[in-house]
Amino acid sequence: MTILQEKETLYYQPDQFPPGLSKKVVESISHIKNEPSWVTEFRLRSLEIFLSKPMPNWGFIPHFNINLDSYVHYVGTGKTKKKSWEEVDPEVLESFDRLGIPEHERKYLAGLEAMSDSETVYANVKKELEALGIIFCDIDTAIKEYPELVKKYLGTVVSPEDNKFAALNSAVFSGGSFAYVPKGVKTPMPLQAYFKVTAASSGQYERTLLIADEGSELIYSEGCTSIQDFSTNFHTAVVELIALKNSRIHYTTIQNWKKNMYNWTVKRGICYENAHITWNDVNVGAQTIKYPGIILYGDNSTGDVLSLAFAGNHQIQDTGARIIHIGKNTRSNILAKGISLDGGINSYRGLVKFEKTAENSVSHIKCEGLILDNDSESHAYPYNEVQNHSSKLNYEATVSKIDEDILFYLKTRGISEDEAKLLIVTGFCDAVVRDLNVEYSVEISRLIRVILEDGKAIQRTTPGLKKEIL
Repeated sequence: MTILQEKETLYYQPDQFPPGLSKKVVESISHIKNEPSWVTEFRLRSLEIFLSKPMPNWGFIPHFNINLDSYVHYVGTGKTKKKSWEEVDPEVLESFDRLGIPEHERKYLAGLEAMSDSETVYANVKKELEALGIIFCDIDTAIKEYPELVKKYLGTVVSPEDNKFAALNSAVFSGGSFAYVPKGVKTPMPLQAYFKVTAASSGQYERTLLIADEGSELIYSEGCTSIQDFSTNFHTAVVELIALKNSRIHYTTIQNWKKNMYNWTVKRGICYENAHITWNDVNVGAQTIKYPGIILYGDNSTGDVLSLAFAGNHQIQDTGARIIHIGKNTRSNILAKGISLDGGINSYRGLVKFEKTAENSVSHIKCEGLILDNDSESHAYPYNEVQNHSSKLNYEATVSKIDEDILFYLKTRGISEDEAKLLIVTGFCDAVVRDLNVEYSVEISRLIRVILEDGKAIQRTTPGLKKEIL
């Protein structure tokens, strides 16, 4: 047997991974990526932790009876690449028309030009970033070219022991962003990444690690989407943010997954002295469990979580935030907005905790639900804990329907009922949307219109599938 044949026996080929998770799967991923031994050891230890932990039995998981052994946990590039428009799902083509996406971006999003799945597709990385000493690349490149930085910080904010899905990601992660901004430097533009799932019955597990050194500012934006099909997908990302002394990180995500994707994402950052982190989180598709977290470790550190979630037909959005106050004079703010329509279920699930050391700290929490029909639901599950006498916590929650008086007023001004509803919903979202730093061609207001049309809250007016494409 030749050396090549031995390797083929020991490891799976990039496009021939079977469903399920095993030691061979993990070692094959590490082999394909030609990783150093410490990364392989990190993966294998994480696999042991994953196998030792029971499957969670809360959130949407028992409702959908998720079986992780049914998914392929690594998809090599090129496996499902389309060759022409005729091979792209007509529903996807139609959505491009309705959202007004330019032709060149349609080819990219449909998988005609670039693939991602278990890998990462990046927009332009400009030379001016390198001139400033900013490192921005995928996590695989970072492991090879900046191993000291990755080894120092990987798993320090979200460890494999944290939960079963953090362990899963740690074992099979592939793709994801890495960024390091040197002391006193600010990113001249948002660092942007894009993640896409196209392979049926597969898992995607990107790992993102962003580090803002002392006195620096890091602005990062990412978009996520998936090709609609009848098979489900499982997505578990891990994002770790490290904001060192006097630094700032602003992280924006717009996730527009298909509805039959299970999305459990673990996102957490740590703020050292006088540092700040903002999570801006927009969730449209998928069955989602996600609570961006911030550990306010240093004195005078601050954090914001701005969240917007849309729950449509047969969809559960279980989102919120987790903030731990440890340092003195720390400040946090949570604004969570959820829109439920066409029978969707939206939930805010939040944890805010003040440790004994967090003297004179303050947190303000506001969660608002908007229900657009009689079949949808909106819930709030807050958990707040204050372990000292000098800190303050304010919590408010409201659930409402569209105000008939406002609707009537807008109609008297010559606005149709559907356009009035669209105005009211857009206004409801504004406090989160106006803080977005993403420069996408798709305007969020147009996306909101499509969501309301698909959820039967308003009549459809956006164009359908072009006949010439068929």
